[in-house]
Amino acid sequence: MIAQIHTLFVRQGTTLDRHMGNFKVPPASLAAFVTISMLTSVVFYDRCFVPVIRKWTKNPRGITLIQRMGIGLVLHIIIMVIASLTERHRLSVAREHGLVEKGGQLPLTIFILLPQFVLMGTADAFLEVAKLEFFYDQAPESMKSLGTSYYHSSLGIGNFISSFLLSTVSKITQRHGHQGWILNNLNKSHLDYYFAFFAVLNFLNFIFFVVVIKFYVYKAEVSDSMRVLTEELTMTRLKVTHQEELNE
Repeated sequence: MIAQIHTLFVRQGTTLDRHMGNFKVPPASLAAFVTISMLTSVVFYDRCFVPVIRKWTKNPRGITLIQRMGIGLVLHIIIMVIASLTERHRLSVAREHGLVEKGGQLPLTIFILLPQFVLMGTADAFLEVAKLEFFYDQAPESMKSLGTSYYHSSLGIGNFISSFLLSTVSKITQRHGHQGWILNNLNKSHLDYYFAFFAVLNFLNFIFFVVVIKFYVYKAEVSDSMRVLTEELTMTRLKVTHQEELNE
């Protein structure tokens, strides 16, 4: 999903009207809205969401890390549905203006892509932040740094899988003389189908995630973390007190 920000989403932007007054917006600069959205969402999550939801869940984190990741995965499904609908609208404008065969820029502002970029940042605030915290929090003490590396490895593997999917889908959809979903001329392509395919993959990924967490056992239940910490501190104090009494 993260790979789409710097690949197909940017390619979409190159076909749209990028003028904002005398300034021409670089398509890749829209990725900045992912960062802005993520930072804003993290602040809102910590300052507003957690204090409110904590009253109902009694969890010091508001919701568990797994629940937070689950929300991010649901947002990924929504993002690809929106991206597919946006691309369908872009293609309809291309047909209306006779720009399908010859390609070219459409009389459609690049900012119609903002929802998918902004929502991607919001999804990152849930999924990616929780994933990093999860790897670090749940890894054994001697494997904390290795757990963090797993997070970065997942991003690298994701980029490889994205490239594999793109090339595979492109080859398969061009068999038997078909036009294909992904061509150099995006106005003649069917990225709306590809994004819909990604929405289905994300849905299947979410189902797989739900199945896996049914068998997962927290190293220490997040909801009981404060109680466990309090008990450990109490036991430590008692041991210290008992040792001092023995010494006396």
